[in-house]
Amino acid sequence: MSTALPPDAVSIFAIDGLPEIHPGDDLAALLGDALDGTVEAGDILVITSKIVSKAEGRIIEAADREDAITAETRRVVASRRHPAGVTRIVETHTGLVMAAAGVDASNVPDGTVALLPLDPDASALALAAALRARLGVELGVILSDTFGRPWRDGQTDVAIGAAGLYVVDDLRGSTDTQGRVLEVTVPAIADELAGAADLVKGKAAGRPVAVVRGLGRFVAGLDAPGAKRLIRSSELDMFRLGSDEARAEGYDEGYAAGFAEGAAESSQEATADERRARRAR
Repeated sequence: MSTALPPDAVSIFAIDGLPEIHPGDDLAALLGDALDGTVEAGDILVITSKIVSKAEGRIIEAADREDAITAETRRVVASRRHPAGVTRIVETHTGLVMAAAGVDASNVPDGTVALLPLDPDASALALAAALRARLGVELGVILSDTFGRPWRDGQTDVAIGAAGLYVVDDLRGSTDTQGRVLEVTVPAIADELAGAADLVKGKAAGRPVAVVRGLGRFVAGLDAPGAKRLIRSSELDMFRLGSDEARAEGYDEGYAAGFAEGAAESSQEATADERRARRAR
Protein backbone atom coordinates (compact mmCIF):
# COMPACT_ATOMS: atom_id res chain seq x y z
CA MET A 1 0.00 0.00 0.00
CA SER A 2 1.44 3.34 -1.04
CA THR A 3 2.07 5.98 1.64
CA ALA A 4 2.73 8.78 -0.87
CA LEU A 5 0.90 12.00 -0.02
CA PRO A 6 -1.57 13.39 -2.55
CA PRO A 7 -0.37 16.47 -4.44
CA ASP A 8 -2.64 18.81 -2.47
CA ALA A 9 -1.59 17.46 0.96
CA VAL A 10 -0.36 19.80 3.69
CA SER A 11 2.27 18.71 6.21
CA ILE A 12 3.37 20.39 9.43
CA PHE A 13 6.43 19.49 11.46
CA ALA A 14 8.31 21.06 14.34
CA ILE A 15 12.00 21.98 14.19
CA ASP A 16 14.44 20.53 16.71
CA GLY A 17 17.92 21.76 17.57
CA LEU A 18 17.11 25.38 18.40
CA PRO A 19 18.93 26.46 21.60
CA GLU A 20 17.45 28.50 24.44
CA ILE A 21 17.14 32.09 23.23
CA HIS A 22 18.59 34.97 25.25
CA PRO A 23 18.41 38.76 24.86
CA GLY A 24 20.70 39.94 22.09
CA ASP A 25 20.91 36.59 20.30
CA ASP A 26 20.92 36.67 16.50
CA LEU A 27 17.65 34.79 16.09
CA ALA A 28 17.81 34.78 12.28
CA ALA A 29 21.24 33.11 12.39
CA LEU A 30 20.11 30.52 14.94
CA LEU A 31 17.00 29.76 12.92
CA GLY A 32 19.08 29.53 9.76
CA ASP A 33 21.36 26.96 11.39
CA ALA A 34 18.39 24.88 12.57
CA LEU A 35 16.57 25.11 9.23
CA ASP A 36 19.49 24.67 6.84
CA GLY A 37 18.78 21.76 4.50
CA THR A 38 15.27 21.35 5.90
CA VAL A 39 13.11 24.00 4.26
CA GLU A 40 11.91 24.22 0.69
CA ALA A 41 10.61 27.02 -1.49
CA GLY A 42 7.00 27.75 -0.53
CA ASP A 43 7.37 26.67 3.11
CA ILE A 44 5.82 28.83 5.82
CA LEU A 45 7.53 29.11 9.22
CA VAL A 46 5.36 29.58 12.28
CA ILE A 47 7.47 30.97 15.11
CA THR A 48 6.30 31.35 18.70
CA SER A 49 6.52 35.08 19.37
CA LYS A 50 8.14 34.54 22.77
CA ILE A 51 11.50 33.57 21.29
CA VAL A 52 11.38 36.79 19.27
CA SER A 53 10.62 38.71 22.46
CA LYS A 54 13.56 37.02 24.17
CA ALA A 55 15.98 37.85 21.35
CA GLU A 56 14.73 41.45 21.23
CA GLY A 57 15.18 41.91 24.99
CA ARG A 58 11.47 42.13 25.75
CA ILE A 59 11.99 40.23 29.02
CA ILE A 60 11.66 42.47 32.06
CA GLU A 61 11.84 42.10 35.80
CA ALA A 62 8.35 42.32 37.21
CA ALA A 63 7.67 42.19 40.93
CA ASP A 64 4.03 42.81 39.99
CA ARG A 65 2.82 41.34 36.69
CA GLU A 66 -0.25 43.59 36.84
CA ASP A 67 1.95 46.69 36.54
CA ALA A 68 3.53 45.24 33.41
CA ILE A 69 0.07 44.56 31.95
CA THR A 70 -1.01 48.12 32.70
CA ALA A 71 2.06 49.52 30.94
CA GLU A 72 1.29 47.46 27.82
CA THR A 73 -2.39 48.46 27.76
CA ARG A 74 -4.01 51.09 25.56
CA ARG A 75 -7.52 50.48 26.92
CA VAL A 76 -9.24 47.96 29.18
CA VAL A 77 -12.00 46.18 27.25
CA ALA A 78 -13.28 43.89 30.01
CA SER A 79 -12.26 42.61 33.43
CA ARG A 80 -13.48 39.89 35.75
CA ARG A 81 -12.57 39.07 39.33
CA HIS A 82 -11.89 35.47 40.33
CA PRO A 83 -10.33 33.77 43.39
CA ALA A 84 -6.81 34.18 41.99
CA GLY A 85 -7.18 37.88 41.14
CA VAL A 86 -8.48 39.80 38.13
CA THR A 87 -8.40 38.86 34.46
CA ARG A 88 -8.20 41.82 32.10
CA ILE A 89 -8.98 41.75 28.40
CA VAL A 90 -7.20 44.74 26.93
CA GLU A 91 -6.19 46.41 23.71
CA THR A 92 -2.42 46.61 23.40
CA HIS A 93 -0.50 49.53 21.92
CA THR A 94 -0.28 47.58 18.64
CA GLY A 95 -4.07 47.13 18.47
CA LEU A 96 -4.32 43.49 19.56
CA VAL A 97 -7.24 42.69 21.87
CA MET A 98 -6.23 39.87 24.21
CA ALA A 99 -5.93 38.75 27.80
CA ALA A 100 -3.27 40.42 29.94
CA ALA A 101 -1.80 42.34 26.97
CA GLY A 102 0.17 39.21 26.09
CA VAL A 103 2.32 39.57 29.22
CA ASP A 104 3.46 36.02 30.04
CA ALA A 105 5.43 34.52 32.91
CA SER A 106 5.78 31.03 31.43
CA ASN A 107 9.09 29.75 30.04
CA VAL A 108 11.02 32.73 31.42
CA PRO A 109 13.19 33.05 34.56
CA ASP A 110 11.45 33.54 37.91
CA GLY A 111 10.70 37.16 38.69
CA THR A 112 10.50 38.15 35.03
CA VAL A 113 7.80 38.33 32.37
CA ALA A 114 7.87 38.34 28.59
CA LEU A 115 6.25 41.19 26.67
CA LEU A 116 5.13 40.93 23.07
CA PRO A 117 7.49 42.24 20.37
CA LEU A 118 7.16 46.00 19.93
CA ASP A 119 6.28 45.61 16.23
CA PRO A 120 5.48 41.96 15.38
CA ASP A 121 5.12 42.60 11.64
CA ALA A 122 8.51 44.34 11.50
CA SER A 123 10.08 41.46 13.44
CA ALA A 124 8.54 38.93 11.03
CA LEU A 125 9.73 40.93 8.04
CA ALA A 126 13.32 41.09 9.33
CA LEU A 127 13.35 37.32 9.91
CA ALA A 128 11.78 36.55 6.53
CA ALA A 129 14.29 38.73 4.67
CA ALA A 130 17.29 37.28 6.54
CA LEU A 131 16.16 33.66 6.17
CA ARG A 132 15.38 34.03 2.47
CA ALA A 133 18.86 35.40 1.94
CA ARG A 134 20.52 32.72 4.10
CA LEU A 135 18.58 29.69 2.84
CA GLY A 136 18.08 30.76 -0.77
CA VAL A 137 14.36 29.96 -0.88
CA GLU A 138 11.19 32.02 -0.77
CA LEU A 139 9.34 31.34 2.44
CA GLY A 140 6.77 33.02 4.65
CA VAL A 141 7.05 33.82 8.35
CA ILE A 142 4.29 33.97 10.96
CA LEU A 143 4.78 35.04 14.56
CA SER A 144 2.14 33.35 16.71
CA ASP A 145 0.75 33.90 20.19
CA THR A 146 -2.02 32.28 22.22
CA PHE A 147 -5.45 33.93 22.37
CA GLY A 148 -8.74 33.09 23.99
CA ARG A 149 -11.88 33.62 21.90
CA PRO A 150 -15.24 35.26 22.65
CA TRP A 151 -18.05 32.72 23.04
CA ARG A 152 -15.60 29.77 22.96
CA ASP A 153 -13.74 27.83 25.65
CA GLY A 154 -10.04 27.07 25.29
CA GLN A 155 -7.28 28.91 23.50
CA THR A 156 -5.65 28.76 20.10
CA ASP A 157 -2.62 30.38 18.51
CA VAL A 158 -3.17 33.25 16.10
CA ALA A 159 -0.84 35.35 13.95
CA ILE A 160 0.33 38.57 15.59
CA GLY A 161 3.02 39.18 12.99
CA ALA A 162 3.55 38.00 9.42
CA ALA A 163 5.72 38.60 6.37
CA GLY A 164 6.16 37.03 2.97
CA LEU A 165 2.68 35.51 2.70
CA TYR A 166 -0.93 36.43 2.10
CA VAL A 167 -2.54 36.56 5.53
CA VAL A 168 -6.06 36.23 4.09
CA ASP A 169 -7.54 34.42 1.11
CA ASP A 170 -10.10 36.83 -0.28
CA LEU A 171 -12.71 34.67 -2.00
CA ARG A 172 -15.29 37.40 -2.43
CA GLY A 173 -16.61 37.46 -5.98
CA SER A 174 -15.79 33.81 -6.67
CA THR A 175 -18.48 31.12 -6.70
CA ASP A 176 -19.20 28.07 -4.58
CA THR A 177 -19.84 24.56 -5.91
CA GLN A 178 -23.45 25.55 -6.64
CA GLY A 179 -22.47 28.62 -8.64
CA ARG A 180 -23.47 31.09 -5.93
CA VAL A 181 -21.33 34.20 -5.61
CA LEU A 182 -19.40 34.42 -2.35
CA GLU A 183 -19.89 37.84 -0.77
CA VAL A 184 -18.17 37.76 2.64
CA THR A 185 -15.82 34.75 2.63
CA VAL A 186 -12.28 35.83 3.55
CA PRO A 187 -10.46 32.98 5.39
CA ALA A 188 -7.81 34.22 7.83
CA ILE A 189 -5.01 32.03 6.46
CA ALA A 190 -2.32 33.26 8.85
CA ASP A 191 -4.49 32.56 11.90
CA GLU A 192 -5.44 29.12 10.61
CA LEU A 193 -1.78 28.25 10.06
CA ALA A 194 -0.79 29.55 13.50
CA GLY A 195 -3.40 27.36 15.16
CA ALA A 196 -2.48 24.30 13.12
CA ALA A 197 1.25 24.71 13.76
CA ASP A 198 0.71 24.83 17.52
CA LEU A 199 -0.42 21.20 17.35
CA VAL A 200 3.19 20.17 16.78
CA LYS A 201 4.87 22.90 18.85
CA GLY A 202 3.24 23.36 22.23
CA LYS A 203 4.33 25.35 25.29
CA ALA A 204 5.79 22.39 27.17
CA ALA A 205 7.61 20.73 24.25
CA GLY A 206 10.47 23.22 23.86
CA ARG A 207 9.90 23.35 20.09
CA PRO A 208 8.94 26.95 19.26
CA VAL A 209 9.16 26.71 15.46
CA ALA A 210 7.12 24.69 12.96
CA VAL A 211 7.22 24.40 9.19
CA VAL A 212 4.03 24.25 7.14
CA ARG A 213 4.55 22.66 3.72
CA GLY A 214 2.15 22.38 0.81
CA LEU A 215 0.66 25.88 0.84
CA GLY A 216 3.20 27.67 -1.31
CA ARG A 217 0.38 29.42 -3.16
CA PHE A 218 0.08 31.71 -0.14
CA VAL A 219 3.77 32.67 -0.08
CA ALA A 220 4.19 36.19 -1.41
CA GLY A 221 6.63 39.04 -1.74
CA LEU A 222 8.01 40.77 1.32
CA ASP A 223 5.80 43.76 0.53
CA ALA A 224 2.59 41.81 1.26
CA PRO A 225 0.52 43.24 4.16
CA GLY A 226 1.40 41.76 7.55
CA ALA A 227 -0.77 40.44 10.35
CA LYS A 228 -1.97 43.93 11.23
CA ARG A 229 -4.25 43.44 8.21
CA LEU A 230 -6.21 41.00 10.39
CA ILE A 231 -7.05 43.56 13.10
CA ARG A 232 -10.58 44.87 12.61
CA SER A 233 -11.01 48.51 13.56
CA SER A 234 -13.20 49.11 16.58
CA GLU A 235 -15.54 51.26 14.47
CA LEU A 236 -16.39 48.22 12.31
CA ASP A 237 -16.55 45.62 15.07
CA MET A 238 -20.06 44.56 16.09
CA PHE A 239 -18.74 43.97 19.63
CA ARG A 240 -16.70 47.16 19.79
CA LEU A 241 -17.41 47.82 23.45
CA GLY A 242 -16.22 45.44 26.11
CA SER A 243 -18.29 44.89 29.24
CA ASP A 244 -16.42 47.52 31.27
CA GLU A 245 -16.76 50.10 28.51
CA ALA A 246 -20.43 49.31 27.86
CA ARG A 247 -21.21 49.59 31.57
CA ALA A 248 -19.40 52.91 31.85
CA GLU A 249 -21.03 54.28 28.69
CA GLY A 250 -24.47 53.17 29.87
CA TYR A 251 -23.90 54.80 33.24
CA ASP A 252 -22.78 58.07 31.64
CA GLU A 253 -25.74 58.09 29.25
CA GLY A 254 -28.17 57.29 32.08
CA TYR A 255 -26.67 59.96 34.29
CA ALA A 256 -26.84 62.54 31.51
CA ALA A 257 -30.45 61.62 30.69
CA GLY A 258 -31.42 61.75 34.37
CA PHE A 259 -29.69 65.11 34.81
CA ALA A 260 -31.44 66.51 31.73
CA GLU A 261 -34.82 65.23 32.94
CA GLY A 262 -34.23 66.72 36.37
CA ALA A 263 -33.22 70.04 34.83
CA ALA A 264 -36.35 70.03 32.65
CA GLU A 265 -38.59 69.33 35.64
CA SER A 266 -36.91 72.10 37.63
CA SER A 267 -37.41 74.48 34.72
CA GLN A 268 -41.09 73.55 34.47
CA GLU A 269 -41.57 74.03 38.21
CA ALA A 270 -39.84 77.43 38.06
CA THR A 271 -42.11 78.48 35.20
CA ALA A 272 -45.19 77.36 37.14
CA ASP A 273 -44.02 79.32 40.21
CA GLU A 274 -43.56 82.44 38.10
CA ARG A 275 -47.10 82.10 36.70
CA ARG A 276 -48.56 81.72 40.19
CA ALA A 277 -46.60 84.73 41.35
CA ARG A 278 -47.91 86.85 38.48
CA ARG A 279 -51.49 85.83 39.19
CA ALA A 280 -51.03 86.70 42.87
CA ARG A 281 -49.90 90.21 41.92
